[in-house]
Amino acid sequence: MRLDGALPQSIAQAVEALQRGDLLGLPTETVYGLAADACNAQAVAKIFTTKGRPADHPLIVHVASAEGVSAFAAEVPDFANRLMAAFWPGPLTLILPRRPEIGAAAAGGQNSIGLRCPAHPVAHALLAACAAQGMAGLAAPSANLFGRVSPTTAAHVQSELGPDLLVLDGGACEVGIESTIIDCTRGAPVLLRPGQITRTQIEAACAMTVLDKDALQAPAPRASGTLESHYAPRAKVRLMSASDMTAKLQALGPHANNLGVWSALRPDAGAGLGAGVVWRAQPTTAEQAAHELFTVLRDLDARGVLQIWVQQPPDTPEWEGVRDRLQRAAA
Repeated sequence: MRLDGALPQSIAQAVEALQRGDLLGLPTETVYGLAADACNAQAVAKIFTTKGRPADHPLIVHVASAEGVSAFAAEVPDFANRLMAAFWPGPLTLILPRRPEIGAAAAGGQNSIGLRCPAHPVAHALLAACAAQGMAGLAAPSANLFGRVSPTTAAHVQSELGPDLLVLDGGACEVGIESTIIDCTRGAPVLLRPGQITRTQIEAACAMTVLDKDALQAPAPRASGTLESHYAPRAKVRLMSASDMTAKLQALGPHANNLGVWSALRPDAGAGLGAGVVWRAQPTTAEQAAHELFTVLRDLDARGVLQIWVQQPPDTPEWEGVRDRLQRAAA
């Protein structure tokens, strides 16, 4: 059932459902989440079961404000406080040492926990209402089957998880890809997952160099969305340069069929391609491309294409989040 997230009565109904231990489709500025009371282990277990997600693959816990971090984190480094001051509410998740008595199920059994304060007004209203009722935070991974394309509208959630799930409708997600994840457990910021907030912005905010997880000897904490294969549609995703795409399409000509294409320029001019190719224009800015990425993949999947050819995004810092999602979708 879908509720208008802008209505106070919808927020109240959602809080009651979460108190009962039910799951909830939750809009954020990144993607829609599948939410449960982070301190209710049985409710959190429903998230893993519904998504088909391994129980040791940790979830991100959403809190109403930076003040809510102390309920879950055993300690907060100074640079993490600077990042919260710069980017919260917003699309940034911080991995922090976990208080041992709380959030074990949401953390996948790890001694660290991922925390985020979302900027979406519906999410903020719900989290504030939950906090007033004693719920310290909501565990909320993306509201889709594990490894599949993340949802950016309430309709996406319902089409994937069924009409019986209660969903707060907050419109289309503004950002469109998941949050940047920074590990704050090793004395310096370590990038675990790129997103809209870039490593350059992170470094400027905390006055420290952002490290890559693969450059460190000790293994990084497990975190959401960091498996090699993730965000995948049913169709096979292939990344290629604009010139390679044009050459392959010209070689196929009218024989191209069941093919989706997401590229900055229409690549089939003069190639004589038929109706078997569905083209979508790839935006020329990273921000707009992130906003459209998952919607495009879902749309092409719905049209029954067998392959999706994607023009490789620019190798520049602002495109890192989009490149990461596409590389995992194509893995």
